[in-house]
Amino acid sequence: MTTTEATLAGIAAVVVFWIVGAYNRLVRLRSELVARFGAVDERYRQRHALLEGQLELLSTALAAAAPRLDALRAACRQADAAREHARARPGAASAVTSLRVAEDILADARSRLPVQSVAGTDLPDLNARLATSDTALAFARGEFNATVAAYNEAVRQFPTLLVARLFNFRSAAVF
Repeated sequence: MTTTEATLAGIAAVVVFWIVGAYNRLVRLRSELVARFGAVDERYRQRHALLEGQLELLSTALAAAAPRLDALRAACRQADAAREHARARPGAASAVTSLRVAEDILADARSRLPVQSVAGTDLPDLNARLATSDTALAFARGEFNATVAAYNEAVRQFPTLLVARLFNFRSAAVF
């Protein structure tokens, strides 16, 4: 083997090892993104159960607000369906974007209910648990967004960008 062949073989080995390292980094970051979405998913499920309890309490106490309650039920179903879709593909930008839109619709429906005006029920305790759940969800979403930002930075960074395109790694969406 000549010096030129040895040099080319060394350069090829370095390039192959770099590609393997870049690929492993992207896979690790994507796996972390999926794991972080698991925490978001769990918080969504907990909040959904609390919202169902709130709807049950409010439906008996607020007969006059039936259209608003129906809108909240529909928003809950839509957010739950969007969560299921995003859980299947947490790295897909369209799935997370649809979850973000469903979350905005749910927040709007929740803001239209007079939840403080019902007396003599377990509603104050439930509202406190919902507030705690909302805070935990916001924290989990923040961690997910930080992980997505790190993943997206790796996908867009040159020369890792070449490996990302070669192996079909795409940018993810934040909440």
